[in-house]
Amino acid sequence: MMKKTLVLMLLSSASLLMADAASEYRQKCANCHGAYAKQSALGKSSSIAGKRASRIVKDLKGYKSGRLNKNGMGGLMKAQVKQLSGKQIQALATYISTLPK
Repeated sequence: MMKKTLVLMLLSSASLLMADAASEYRQKCANCHGAYAKQSALGKSSSIAGKRASRIVKDLKGYKSGRLNKNGMGGLMKAQVKQLSGKQIQALATYISTLPK
C-alpha cells in the first residue's frame, strides 16, 4: 500500500510539473515561438518543437547565465528565463521536447 501511494504521489507531482511547464510555456515562450513551438522566434531562430530536452536545458541555462547569445537573442532570452529554477527549466524543456516537430 505504501509503495502504491508513493508511486501515485510521484506521478501526480510529474503531472503537476508538466501542467506548470505548459502554462509557463504559454506565458513566456508562445508569443515568439508559437503555440506549438514551431515558429521562428522573431524570424531569427529555428523551430524548437521536438528538440531534445537536454539541448533545451543547456541552452536555457546558457541564456540564464548570460553566456549564450544565439542569433543576438541572449538579452531577450535571459530576461525570459531569469526567474526559472532548475526544476522549472527541466520541466519546460521536457514539455517542449514532447511537442511534435
